[in-house]
Amino acid sequence: MKTDALIEMLARGDAGVARHAVDRRLGATVAAGLALTVLAVLATLGPRADLAAAAHLPMFWAKLLVPLGVGALSFAAARRLASPGRRAGAAAGVGAALLALLWVVAAAGVASAPAASRPALLLGHSALPCVALIALLSLPILAALFAAMKSLAPTRLAAAGAAAGALAGGIAATAYALHCDEMALPFVAVWYVLAMAVPAALGAIGAPRWLRWA
Repeated sequence: MKTDALIEMLARGDAGVARHAVDRRLGATVAAGLALTVLAVLATLGPRADLAAAAHLPMFWAKLLVPLGVGALSFAAARRLASPGRRAGAAAGVGAALLALLWVVAAAGVASAPAASRPALLLGHSALPCVALIALLSLPILAALFAAMKSLAPTRLAAAGAAAGALAGGIAATAYALHCDEMALPFVAVWYVLAMAVPAALGAIGAPRWLRWA
């Protein structure tokens, strides 16, 4: 959207974007991004060797719940921020509260474990690859989300970019979890969260340039 057109729209008091337009564009991008990223992970990294057995373990689903929760809350924030003048709403506060709860539970788990096993709970055997691969997988999704959001006239660009980045990170981490065999909650609380924070930061930094109106 051109700047003059946005100013004219705001002057008329018609600053909204049709809800179905936001949901259709972002929803289609998320669905395609998730499907393509899962296929990419399975085709290049491969599923974890014990995926069928792991799917019967509660911790497998708890691990998936973290990026899925980030993705859902980020989508809720992004669909609001995609419209001019709107804020993220309750999603940011709920996300912060749930993240704090995750860290408290993870810290309690580490504190209650024998001292000799604590490094393994936190570091696992794939901490750095986890962060690098999730961040890398999120980049095409972030680019697609930026393309979808740009024409919807967001005005809080850094916030919109951060929401798009967190959403991309949540999608990428969900797909990567099908390959990753780490099962400790402290590992997920530290490294998955850090990996999803990378595209969120990149989105916030890049949005003022890539989401601004020409």
